[in-house]
Amino acid sequence: MEIAAVSASTSRPEFRWLAELPGLLRLALPLVLGLSASELISLTDTLMLASLGTLVLACVSLTASAGLIFHAGLYGMLATLSVRVGHAFGAGDAGAVARTLRAGLGYGLLVGTLGCLAMLGILPVLRWAGVPLPDAQLLTPYWQAMAVFLIPFCLAVVFKDVLEAIGRPWVAVAVVMSAVVFNIPLSYSLIHGHFGLPALGLMGAGIASVLAESLAVLVAFAYWHLAPSLALYRQAMPGPRLAWRTLVGEGWPLGLGYLAEAGAVVIAAWMLGWLGTAALAANQVVQSIGSLLYMLPLGMAAAVSIRISQARGRGETARIKAIGSATFISVSGWMVASTLLLVVFGRTIAETMSDDPQVIAIAVPMFVVVATMQIADGLQSTALGALRGLQDYRWPVGVTLVSYWLLALPLSYGLAFHSPLGPVGVWVGFASGLAVAAVMLPWRFYRLQGGPSGLAQPQVP
Repeated sequence: MEIAAVSASTSRPEFRWLAELPGLLRLALPLVLGLSASELISLTDTLMLASLGTLVLACVSLTASAGLIFHAGLYGMLATLSVRVGHAFGAGDAGAVARTLRAGLGYGLLVGTLGCLAMLGILPVLRWAGVPLPDAQLLTPYWQAMAVFLIPFCLAVVFKDVLEAIGRPWVAVAVVMSAVVFNIPLSYSLIHGHFGLPALGLMGAGIASVLAESLAVLVAFAYWHLAPSLALYRQAMPGPRLAWRTLVGEGWPLGLGYLAEAGAVVIAAWMLGWLGTAALAANQVVQSIGSLLYMLPLGMAAAVSIRISQARGRGETARIKAIGSATFISVSGWMVASTLLLVVFGRTIAETMSDDPQVIAIAVPMFVVVATMQIADGLQSTALGALRGLQDYRWPVGVTLVSYWLLALPLSYGLAFHSPLGPVGVWVGFASGLAVAAVMLPWRFYRLQGGPSGLAQPQVP
């Protein structure tokens, strides 16, 4: 009787999202772990480098902020691969999956190389523009290493996207988490000089990250070429060749949107740099934890994108609105829990990661502000994923540009430099932009589904 009651309740339109929730969570869990890999590398490096002092943490924070721009933009450029593969997998077209992977690897190598060259070129521009650098001599080799990191990063993202979209998300987790496993002993050895290796400090952390990510890509290549279950996708399939130009055309709007969002975050971090080294170090402490908690919304964003694209490939468009609703509701619950966690334990976390009283004093209220904007951040991120699954790429870019660049950044600047809030004001202002995006992007999704009570799916422009 109880099972029948549950089944009856999920058949009602307002509860159909409950039927989609288990499948979303099963897919999202490995996706969250996979997305956490780069954050875990950053977190372990931060912990290992913390003993070298506040100046080193400030260099890591500045480089991580700049790297965030490139990671986000490149991830966005490649994210449409999962939508294309998910649609082909849902339609049972193994040939399209194989062709997408082959084209995607070349495309990933291209955009990764261009991203590397751009990051290398931006450092002298920052010096020329007068952006305050904590220590140029200490910063430069680490910055260069993290620029090279973008090449294997992009190749790993291609494999991750394809494996997730063909129903092998745990294999994708094993691939990307292998980079974390490789990174820990490499960083420990190269930072502090163990096992006969030189003590390279900050530069050693950068070299370790490049080596670890490259080894993870080799693991992915080996699996793809040796796994018997993937033999179907390794065959030469007849069909039209997928041109890089097509992938660029699909990827640039999403890449621009992610770039605009990440660029706004980076400029906010640079504002903190203008307020002093302690503010920059405090931001690194707060963001290393906040970014880790944010992995669930990012994983759910990837999951909803794949689930919607697979449903469209199978012609099951009536499920799409329920898939989106299940995502928004579950992510909101997680972000409320994350908010409470950061508010209650912010001081303890700050004292664990730094022994500088000034850094701790800034980080504690910053934890509270970052915590309160987690819900809006989670909603806007998962709504972007849902719209990506619908192949609605361009409209969200306009929302991102307005909410972050016309609202968030001017308010952040005003509150940081012209109010008593100081460093905390940067994130208070930023929260306003997130709030706008958190309203507009889910509204767009439901509008494309025919409104809150409709199930029709109009043609996506």
